[in-house]
Amino acid sequence: MLGSGNLATNLSLSLKKAGLHICQVYSKTQEHAKELAGLLDCEYTTTPEKVFNADIYISAVKDSVCTEVWDKIKFNNKLVLHTSGSLDMQLLKDYSNNYGVLYPLMTFTKKRHIDFTDIPILVEANTLKNCESIIEIAEKLSKKIQIVNSIQRAQMHMAAVWANNFTNHMYAIAKSITEKNNLPFSLLLPLIDETAWKVHDIEPIEAQTGPAVRFDENIINKHIKACPQEYKQLYKTISESIHALSEHKK
Repeated sequence: MLGSGNLATNLSLSLKKAGLHICQVYSKTQEHAKELAGLLDCEYTTTPEKVFNADIYISAVKDSVCTEVWDKIKFNNKLVLHTSGSLDMQLLKDYSNNYGVLYPLMTFTKKRHIDFTDIPILVEANTLKNCESIIEIAEKLSKKIQIVNSIQRAQMHMAAVWANNFTNHMYAIAKSITEKNNLPFSLLLPLIDETAWKVHDIEPIEAQTGPAVRFDENIINKHIKACPQEYKQLYKTISESIHALSEHKK
């Protein structure tokens, strides 16, 4: 396992639970490498050149430094996988004759270990044989396996940023507003839960409610006026986008 962050931790622990043996963890940070290796009962290293000879290498290092790490490892044409939503699979072609992608479509944090059973895993490989090998691994983790190409995966990753990262940012803004007004953020949790569950049964555009749908300028302007200065334009832009999409639906 190359990496010791949120994804590397959750994925490697799930792989161990599924019966796969992880022989070594690489991380540039000794404390993190040692911590994860302890959970996996395996060796660790902070030096890429000292990465073991293994059957499969799973890279979960940051996109910005992955090639820097890969350049220093001898993969010996074994199966090399990256786990990124946005990196093209072909980046691996210079490192091994056998390569592919195993991308779990989920948000991860170290302190919250997630059951992979219902997590979609997007798979891609350079050969049919390698694809079958990756699927064999993925099926030990999840019931939801999808073969995609790099373009589809990148688009899904972008969609995930909209659905998850941007949405979570809105929660953070909402929490800052409730805190400034001495109100508990917990009052919003039933609303947040219902919003999330509703799209299991209704198309998102059909589930959309609120003043922006009908573009109630009286309410919108009141909110913009009351908004913290740094969020006024964001509120206005999102409201306009919601209304435009709602009008396009008609």
